[in-house]
Amino acid sequence: MSEDLYIAGCAAWLPPAVPVAEALASGACDAALAASTGMRAVATAGKETGPEMAARAARTALGRAGAGPGDIDLVLHASLYFQGHHLWAPASYVQRVAVGNACPAMEVRQVSNGGMAALELARRWTRTGALITTGDRMTPPGFERWRSDPGTVYADGGTALVVSRSAGFARLRSLVTVSDPELEGMHRGGDPYGDPSPDEQPTVDLGLHKRAYVRESGAAATAARVGAGQEAALRGALDEAGAGLDDIDCFALPHLGLRRLKAAFFTAFGIAPERTTWPWSRHVGHLGAGDPIAGLDHLASAGALRPGGLCLLASVGAGFSWSCAVVEMLDRPAWASDERT
Repeated sequence: MSEDLYIAGCAAWLPPAVPVAEALASGACDAALAASTGMRAVATAGKETGPEMAARAARTALGRAGAGPGDIDLVLHASLYFQGHHLWAPASYVQRVAVGNACPAMEVRQVSNGGMAALELARRWTRTGALITTGDRMTPPGFERWRSDPGTVYADGGTALVVSRSAGFARLRSLVTVSDPELEGMHRGGDPYGDPSPDEQPTVDLGLHKRAYVRESGAAATAARVGAGQEAALRGALDEAGAGLDDIDCFALPHLGLRRLKAAFFTAFGIAPERTTWPWSRHVGHLGAGDPIAGLDHLASAGALRPGGLCLLASVGAGFSWSCAVVEMLDRPAWASDERT
């Protein structure tokens, strides 16, 4: 089996974006919160579910890759929120409606780092090619996209990535994942374990959990651990690819709010925002596990990446885990725009 892994196709299916002005008018967010995030709009689904949006993106990505059922020997679906049914397998749904074969189909639950975690699995286990999808709809009352994780605005949408052992428009030069389980409590905050209830669905409040965790562990120590994990993943991916920061043409960063992006990337590594997906992602919002795939799709489709160019994908999820990958463009995809953005 070849050790090389190529990107044969990618796609994102995003619902219409709701402007921040509408969120302000409805009371979904306040002016201070909107200003701190720097967001302009957020993709907001109607009745579409996460798996449905993932399957739509998958059909596009498979078509772009020219891949049929026989080319895919692994289907991986990642998400971070409720997928529409209890005791159900969304990966099998995506496989049925988008692929139409009977290879192993599995769900990956590594919250916002699920897409890159799936890529790690595909790199090790696929023999011919794999389909990776993500999909979420962040709906109230269980989740408030503006307020459940203050500083990041959560969007709805699906993404898909087709990887191949034989050929593609880009090649995976490196992929490094770093884990620090000492930080897993940041998304629990000391709360007791609870039983699921069909009658009550309290709204997720990650800010409350984080504040409780920081009171116990200390703000400086927590920030240091988070920063160290991100740096280890990014520097590790660059080293594995034999590249430096200045060699990277574009950065597909997590769709975090502006304050968080400044702290984690712009200031920490001296990355200029215009070299990243931020000018676009501030009109989309955080797609959970799908940010790096959506970012790569945007850059490739918009013609922002040329043959020989390098793109760094970055992702982080609760747990904590950080993943970074360096992708080398080999050819201009047939679906790419002629106009560089």
